[in-house]
This record gives sequence, C-alpha cells and structure tokens, in this order.
Amino acid sequence: MRSLDDLLAEGVRGRTVLVRSDLNVPLDGDRITDDGRIRASVPTISTLAGAGARVVVTAHLGRPQGGPDPRLSLAPVAARLAELLGSSVVLAMLDSVPPIEDGGVVLLENIRFDPRETSRDDAERGALADSLAALAGADGAFVSDGFGVVHRKQASVYDVATRLPAYTGTLVAAEADVLARLTERSAQPYAVVLGGSKVSDKLAVIEALLPRVDSLLVGGGMCFTFLAAQGHSVGASLLQEEQVENARALLDSGRIVLPVDVVVADAFSVDARTRVVPVDAIPDGWMGLDVGPESVAVFTKALDGARTVFWNGPMGVFELAPFAEGTRGVAQAIVDATAAGAFSVVGGGDSAAAVRALGLPEDGFSHISTGGGASLEYLEGRTLPGLAVLGA
Repeated sequence: MRSLDDLLAEGVRGRTVLVRSDLNVPLDGDRITDDGRIRASVPTISTLAGAGARVVVTAHLGRPQGGPDPRLSLAPVAARLAELLGSSVVLAMLDSVPPIEDGGVVLLENIRFDPRETSRDDAERGALADSLAALAGADGAFVSDGFGVVHRKQASVYDVATRLPAYTGTLVAAEADVLARLTERSAQPYAVVLGGSKVSDKLAVIEALLPRVDSLLVGGGMCFTFLAAQGHSVGASLLQEEQVENARALLDSGRIVLPVDVVVADAFSVDARTRVVPVDAIPDGWMGLDVGPESVAVFTKALDGARTVFWNGPMGVFELAPFAEGTRGVAQAIVDATAAGAFSVVGGGDSAAAVRALGLPEDGFSHISTGGGASLEYLEGRTLPGLAVLGA
C-alpha cells in the first residue's frame, strides 16, 4: 500500500486530494459529545493542507434514510474541524464546491445523503465515485484515512480508490499496523477484555482470538449469557438464550474469565435501587448492569503481567453513574499494565468514549482505535474491502 509519505514525495501543491475521513461523532442536538474521531482525522488533513494540497474531505454522519436530513448535517463537525486545524473549513455539497486555494480545506456534506454511497449496485456506487474523481481532477489523488469505514464497500471508501491514485492516511496506516500486531506478532501473555451487550456481536472475534490468547475476560451485558451457560439464574439481565450453547462450548477452552459479582438494579435508571451480589445470587426481577468490585479484582489479577491487551466494550452501563465503576476499574488495570510494559489497544467507539467520559488518561493506553466494527472484522480474519483496494 502506498503511504501518505509517498504522496507527499510526489508533490501535492496545487493538486486536489480527496480524503475519506471517519467523522461519525455522537451528537446531542448540534453539540458534539465526543470529538475523538475528529481529532484523529486532523494529522492527515493538516499535513496535506500544510504541503499546499487542495483538500476535499468526505465523511458521513449517522444513517440518513434516502436523502438529506438536517439533523445529520456535518455543519457542527466542520466547525470543530476548523477549530482543531486553526483555519477555515468550507462545508459544501458535491455539486457546488467553490474554488479551493492551495492549502484550503473543504468538507463535503454528509456523503450518505446520496443513497448511491451505500448502494449494493456497483454501477450506482461507481457513478458517485466518478463524480468524486472528477472533482479531484486529472492530477488528483485519494487518501483513505477513515479506518472505521474500511470494512464497507462504499463509493467514497472503495470505488473511488479504483479511479484515483490511492494512498493510506496516517490513521489508516497506524490502525492496520496495530491490528497486525494484535494478530500476527502479539507478545505473550496476551489478554483480551470484551464487553458490550450481545454475545452474537462478538462470537466470531471470540472464536478467532481464543486460540491466540492466554485469557479472555468477559463483562458487560454479554457476560450474563456465559453465566447462564454455567447454570446461574440471571434474573432480568440481558440474556441471549439462543447463544447459551455457544457460550458453554467456548467456556470449555478454560481461557474465559467471568465476573464473580455484579451490580444489580431493580430498574434501568440512574435512580434505581442497586446492590452488589455474587453471580449465583442475582434476585428475580433484578438486572445486572455492571461488574462488581470483586470482579474488578479478579480481572486486574488476570491482566497483571500481560504483555499484550486488547479491550473492546465497556464492563457495564458506564453512562449511568451507579454502573460506571466496573469499567473504570478494569480500564485502570489496563492503564497499569501498559505502564508496566504491555502493548494495549482500546477498540470500539463505546470503549474509547468510556475512556474520555470517565476521565482516564488517553495516553495511558498504547493505542485508542477509531475502528469499531472494522477492527473486529479484521481480528476475525475477514477481508476489509477498503484496505484490500489500497493494496491492489
């Protein structure tokens, strides 16, 4: 794959460079609640603009249905990107991009407002890719820097890379290297921490990673399916009954570490009654919403001495204060392991959001991924179209 350095060596001054970034940030109205992905996109955009390129950024926000949706406009993102770059960013529609000066930056409005972006029809996606390539011009180039979308065969991710000279951005190159390190050259002992709600969402990655790791720690809502597989009653906790047999088979590996206590509540609410109970004593009608303090101690011990750690998914409903301490405690254990020499990777938007929301030091981890689903698919061993096309 050709890199950003390769493109810079060719010279970019006066050339239009199309950059696919991942700017899919959470919004509360028009307020950005976590700008991590925008900040991660800045190095590539800034480097190109600083070298005199005419930068056109494409990105999406949410999942608009069939056309423009004002609630999913990239206007707040453009404003924040301008602040981070320290220069103006023009928000424009594809068919009305103004002239761009050398070093200027234009952000195209939500690319998914055009249904061709996500079409399964090659010709429809290709037509949009042709328009993007035409915008770049005869001497244009494409830089793929949105790792969170490289698992999608979409016009601004895949098809445009077949129409313009294509390069990896700083972020995509770093993410690919980190994931290769997790799968091909991981140092042992290797510990994986998985959370989130559903076993079905993580089943393939568990099956792929189990043969490679020394321990796989399971928290979050998905742990209750594993606890049910051990014969425990889980009350009103999240349970995927159709996955219980799969969970039981995975437990036979002897490498899965489960919580020993949980924080339960009588309602999914910040004001609910709560208590800490052993996993074999969850009351009927109560739901587990976080791992308990003894579980944090067990997980911390499992992480002690690890040389590689991959974390994907919170340990509980960290957004609600009564159920945040499990995630905080396990995350701190990963920070401590990192300080002791482990290579640690935080994968997934919820985990990265938890790091920032709970006030944990971002530099306490070796790498915080923006990949989410793309990271998991890579770890499962699946081909990611947006990466494969860059190596063609």
